[in-house]
Amino acid sequence: MAYVGQTPWHELGNQLPPKQPLEVWAQKAGMDWRICETPVRYMAEQAGALGSIMTFEDQKVLYRSDTKAPLSVVGGRYQIVQPRDVLEFYRDLTEVSGFELETAGVLKAGKKFWALARTGKETALKGNDTVKGYILLATSCDGTLATTATPTTVRVVCNNTLSIALSGTSSAVRVPHSTTFDAQAVKRQLGIAVSGWDTFMYRMKTLAERKVKTHESLNFFLRVLCQAEGHSGGSQALVNERALKKVQELYEGRGRGAELGAAKGTAWGLLCAVTEFVDHERRARNQEYRLDSAWFGQGAGLKQRALDAALQLAS
Repeated sequence: MAYVGQTPWHELGNQLPPKQPLEVWAQKAGMDWRICETPVRYMAEQAGALGSIMTFEDQKVLYRSDTKAPLSVVGGRYQIVQPRDVLEFYRDLTEVSGFELETAGVLKAGKKFWALARTGKETALKGNDTVKGYILLATSCDGTLATTATPTTVRVVCNNTLSIALSGTSSAVRVPHSTTFDAQAVKRQLGIAVSGWDTFMYRMKTLAERKVKTHESLNFFLRVLCQAEGHSGGSQALVNERALKKVQELYEGRGRGAELGAAKGTAWGLLCAVTEFVDHERRARNQEYRLDSAWFGQGAGLKQRALDAALQLAS
């Protein structure tokens, strides 16, 4: 991946000077290749000799143009979104609308790729706890993620990320791979989501004003982290216990920005402890897996649960 400015929290990537052309981003972010496709073929074996090569028309293999490495097998109607399409999405936003690309890259050897741009929106909560607005555009070519544009906030003091959600639902715009990705249509839909920034930040201010008692903080973390997920065994209980201890430590002063006026002893502090845990502390095979989870997987779900629970506390 590539990034502008400070090293990102996941410590991955090549640093770029500000305002680089998209062509440079593509090269430095590992996105200067195309997804190619070919029908699925298989060998019909014959005893003692090579069999004939058959084609399965309803499926196709996607592979990288540079390394020829396979990416996935998908249905014949699958619509490809190229790595360059993700960067091109931001061309007019960066050239005309004042957006600035901040990070872009690929995950899982090219199966997922994304770009994140700063919108220019920002708000400071009590004690100069600054939150900035971003747009994250991500897609996959292995069926795990629709092409998704998500308004996202980043808390500057700790680089914690949180998707903007209003009325209990995400503001993300999703385009399934069964349909063609229309960048301009997505931007029109996103316009509505971005206009929700002020409403969202007003709600974050109410969280910063909601003082929390000790028993409330414990109940909050129990509810968010230890929600019964089926019949979990002892090892799951142990993981939850470890997580519970860690988020309490982050909330009680160990977290980055935990001593700022907006976060200390407040519902905003509870939410920030969970987002910091997911982005920086939660166990993961490596930083790439942590990023994938925090933005698109279980970690993202955990943050959403924390946001819902915090807003309920403040209501």
